[in-house]
Amino acid sequence: MRRTFIVSTTPRVRVAIYGCGNFANRTRIPNLLQTASEKGAVDIVAACDGNLQAVQETATRFNIPHTYQDAHEMLDTEAIDVLYSIVPAYVRTDVEVTAAEKGIHIFSEKPQALTMQVACRIDNAIQQAGVISTVGFRERYRPLFQKASDYLADKQIVHVRFQSYGGLPPSATGAAKTWWAEMDKSGGRALDWGVHATDYSRFMTGLNVARAQAFYCERPTYANPLSSCFNYCFDNGATMTLSFVSAGPSPKAEPWFTVFYEGGCLAIYQYDKIEVNGDVIYQADEFDPWLEQDKTFIRAVQTGDASRLHSDYHDGLFSLAPVLAGWESARRQGECIDVASFMDNT
Repeated sequence: MRRTFIVSTTPRVRVAIYGCGNFANRTRIPNLLQTASEKGAVDIVAACDGNLQAVQETATRFNIPHTYQDAHEMLDTEAIDVLYSIVPAYVRTDVEVTAAEKGIHIFSEKPQALTMQVACRIDNAIQQAGVISTVGFRERYRPLFQKASDYLADKQIVHVRFQSYGGLPPSATGAAKTWWAEMDKSGGRALDWGVHATDYSRFMTGLNVARAQAFYCERPTYANPLSSCFNYCFDNGATMTLSFVSAGPSPKAEPWFTVFYEGGCLAIYQYDKIEVNGDVIYQADEFDPWLEQDKTFIRAVQTGDASRLHSDYHDGLFSLAPVLAGWESARRQGECIDVASFMDNT
C-alpha cells in the first residue's frame, strides 16, 4: 500500500549517516553541511558505523550529536527524515528496507548491493512506502554528460566504448588488507566503476542493457583482476564494450567514452571535453556533481518533488544488474546472460 507523505512547512531535514568512511567524511557530510549553511535545510542528527573509532571521529569532526554501531538501533531511536546509506555494498542487507518501511527517504551510494536479491528487496520496500530515493550516480548532474545526452537524443546509437586504466592491483599476500582487496566484497574496479560507466551510457543514449557477458583476467599473485572485459547488447540492438585494465601506466589522451552513431561518433575525454568527429563541441568548466546531487536530493525531500532528481533507486537497478550479470557471466566462463531474466530470477 502506497503511503502519502505530508511535507512539513519547516525547512529542516533530519539526516542520519550510515557509514563513516572516506565518502562520508570527504564528500557527503561536507556537502550536506554546505547545503545547511546555504539553505538552512539540514540537521545531521546521527551517524552509524560498525567501526567505533570511525563513527566517533566522524561525529567529533562534524559535531554530530548521536553515534551508533547498530543501524537498526539508530532507526528505532532517532527521528529521521533521510538515511544516507554510504556503507560498502557488501554490508547492505536490510537496513534500507527497515528505513523505507519507517517512511525514511533513502540516498544509496553505489553500487547499491552485491546481489540483485538484496537490491530488489530494498527497491520493493521503497516502492511500497513511496519514499523519495536516489543512487549516487553523480555524473548525471554534470553538464558534460547532460550536453552529451542532448546531442545524442536524435541519433541512432550503434556502439558505445568505455575504457578505464589503472596501476597494478594490490598483492594477494600483502600485509595491508582492506575489504577492497577482497574480491567477493568489492567486486573490483569492474563493479565500482562499471555501474558508473553503465549508468552514464544509459543516461547519454536513453538505452537499457538487454544482454551481458564478461571475462576476467585473474592471477593468484594479485588480490583483484588485472583486467575485465564486458560486452553488452542494448535493447535497440546496439552494442557496448567496457574495459577495465589494472596493469600499469595509462595511455595518454584516450577518451573514456566513445559513442558511435549512424553518421559519426562522440567522444568524452575524462571530465574535460566532448568531441564530435574530432572537433571539440564542448569544453567543460569546473563543476562539483557530488554537491549538486546532494543539494538536489535534499531539495526534493524538502518539497516532496522527486521529479527534480535524475534517477531513483528503481532506475538504478538497470545500471547495477548488467554489471552483476557480467560478473556472473565470468563465473560461467563467458555465458551470455539475459539481464531482465537475471533481475527477475535472482
